[in-house]
Amino acid sequence: MFNEVKSLNEECGVFGVWGAENANYLTYLGLHSLQHRGQEGAGIVTNDHGKLNSYRNLGLLTQVFYKPSLLNSLTGNAGVGHVRYSTAGGNRIENVQPPLFDFTDDQFALAHNGNLTNADTLKKDLEQKGDIFKSSSDSEVLLHLIRHSKQAIQIDKIKESLQQIKGGFAYLMLTKDSLILALDSHGFRPLSIGQLPNGGYVVASETCALDAVEAKFIRDVNPGELTIINDQGIHVDTWTDDTTMAICSMEYIYFARPDSNILGVNVHTARKQMGKILAREQPTDADIVVGVPNSSLSAASGYAEGSGLPYEMGLIKNQYMGREFIQPSQELREKAVRQKLAAVKGVVDGKKVVLVDDSIVRGTTCAFIVKLLKDAGAIEVHLRIASPPFKYPSFYGIDIQDRKELIAAHKSKEEMRQQFGADSLEFLSETGLIDAIGLKYDFPYNGLDLSYFNGDYPTPLYDYEKNLSQDF
Repeated sequence: MFNEVKSLNEECGVFGVWGAENANYLTYLGLHSLQHRGQEGAGIVTNDHGKLNSYRNLGLLTQVFYKPSLLNSLTGNAGVGHVRYSTAGGNRIENVQPPLFDFTDDQFALAHNGNLTNADTLKKDLEQKGDIFKSSSDSEVLLHLIRHSKQAIQIDKIKESLQQIKGGFAYLMLTKDSLILALDSHGFRPLSIGQLPNGGYVVASETCALDAVEAKFIRDVNPGELTIINDQGIHVDTWTDDTTMAICSMEYIYFARPDSNILGVNVHTARKQMGKILAREQPTDADIVVGVPNSSLSAASGYAEGSGLPYEMGLIKNQYMGREFIQPSQELREKAVRQKLAAVKGVVDGKKVVLVDDSIVRGTTCAFIVKLLKDAGAIEVHLRIASPPFKYPSFYGIDIQDRKELIAAHKSKEEMRQQFGADSLEFLSETGLIDAIGLKYDFPYNGLDLSYFNGDYPTPLYDYEKNLSQDF
């Protein structure tokens, strides 16, 4: 999704470890593998014999822990970590996770991936009771609900609190004696558990982070589960039995790393299959297939294989330009693309090119990339998108919550084609996307959340209902 520079971002990545020496370094390595899920802030909390210690700050993981002493100070054999991109709350240090809460009788750290759809209502109710929020993030709501619970046992407090919140969430909670995991009733965000060679356990948003610390995959966390990991091992409980799988389809299309497996499906394999099906659904007369680096390369190779056309490296990405150079204005975004992307004239000159991208959200720089190829000598550029048109906002953990931002919601396919300067423009069908991913859950979408494409939200939207109705 190179053409969507800084326009679609997942909220964060979470990582946890229990029962391992150097939990701080394991957490750092795990978060480094999840850096693609959030670049605005990072933090780690460790448990050293029941005492929780924390450090967090704004920036990339390497920028936050730029001094070895910062990481060395986080001693203990358990920890949770977080890399953040803000979907709810601003980019302030108060919103960087995991927050550590110190009470007279307890300590509690919380890492959250997702977005709550009734957070505003709950915050207002809690503030009326006298609660004070340290951050503007919705993640803090759960902790306040737990403290208000009248249940005698901590796990029962957590269950009661989870039953009050709505939306998408994968929580990691670190206490003095346990690492607790909770997933929403639809499993919008992925969460996996692995075991270290020494017998300790790790938890991560993606399996690539398990691989980074040489942990063996054990299982995915299922919707509605409440899992407790402590010195006695793993205990899987549930906080609700009213569950229906609806994992975010954008995890497979764009967010996750290609070497990750989500619910048993390899991400690269799914993206390649998207490209193959797209070639079958939307063929065209062309000479070569070119993918937009880097998240579209799997789909492009699939399109080439499915169409019988050669796959060529017609675009080159500058690997040494970081996100800190990406700017919010259209003019500066285009300059950023010019710095980060170059067409290979010797490959595309005189050729009819199929340009494969994974998705179009705002469409802010599509025209620039098409022009880049034509300026390099491409005779025709046929744009093929390995997902359906993104027409509806997301409310479960992606930073698109306004339909006005989505180009496919307001322009026809022909209008978009003309704006981009492409010779043709076609998208993958919803059925093609479902078949490509290949999950085997219930009809109609086989366990996928496709609300971005068809507006069929798996849950009520609560605080966002008014915003959505105003968009139409």
